[in-house]
Amino acid sequence: MSEAKPIQWFPGHMAKAKREIKEHIKQVDLVIELKDARIPYSSTNPMVDEIVGNKPRLILLNKSTLADSKVTKKWQDYYKSLGILSLDIDSISSYNVKNIVKYATMALKDLFLAREKKGIKSKTIKALIIGIPNVGKSTLINTLAKRKAVKVGDKPGVTKSQTWIKVTDDLFLLDTPGILWPKFEDQNVGLKLAMAGSIKDEILDMEYVCCQAISYIGNRYPELLKARFNLEEINEDPYKVMAEIGKKRGCFIKGGEIDLDRVKTIFMNELRGNKIGAMSYEEPEE
Repeated sequence: MSEAKPIQWFPGHMAKAKREIKEHIKQVDLVIELKDARIPYSSTNPMVDEIVGNKPRLILLNKSTLADSKVTKKWQDYYKSLGILSLDIDSISSYNVKNIVKYATMALKDLFLAREKKGIKSKTIKALIIGIPNVGKSTLINTLAKRKAVKVGDKPGVTKSQTWIKVTDDLFLLDTPGILWPKFEDQNVGLKLAMAGSIKDEILDMEYVCCQAISYIGNRYPELLKARFNLEEINEDPYKVMAEIGKKRGCFIKGGEIDLDRVKTIFMNELRGNKIGAMSYEEPEE
């Protein structure tokens, strides 16, 4: 198996966004942090705590229909233990999206009580929405606003500036570019982000990512792997698994050898295309 190469991605617009978020944080009542439900830890930017400070926070676990529901429940219990509200959603299917405003209001109950004491009846919420690239921010905003309020793309790094968007009469969102951090101290974090498609493939060692993904899924979700690729057993050696997948899918090159490059592409496309099954790549206790 090839050695892991450091996974880094911090375009200039992300550094600029970090500065701008710090400048705008005083303008908002609430921070809505969007995470990938499959990788809540790895899709958390460690700079967020520094940027957000003591602002009330609502965590949205997006793409929850792609995650293991039992594991997602563990994450929600974990955030509850920290005193943070969380909601599992899916911005594409609109699952639980209608409950976001209700949860945002719940997260700001102290603010609204303080307003009432001052005779202010306004329930207006100005929220900053933040998350890593390709976590689904633009799709969520458009779903909430019921219109194409922001540009959407299937590659990370589409949003490049900060924009105020009216979602409802009472909810205004400040959209921000997805921000990764300058250096992944834990390369496993980079790996999980790569598996979920949150980093551009051009900077990745895709052979390493593919092998690690096969090993992880073969260990945690072997039945899903078997079912998708019609495998009888899952070998501990990911290259042998790739070879079996190649045989089943007819990925041969001259001389009858397995075309591992083609297998790698097929596997990663099906993993990211959510064709293998609902899976989570990490749990709170890990």
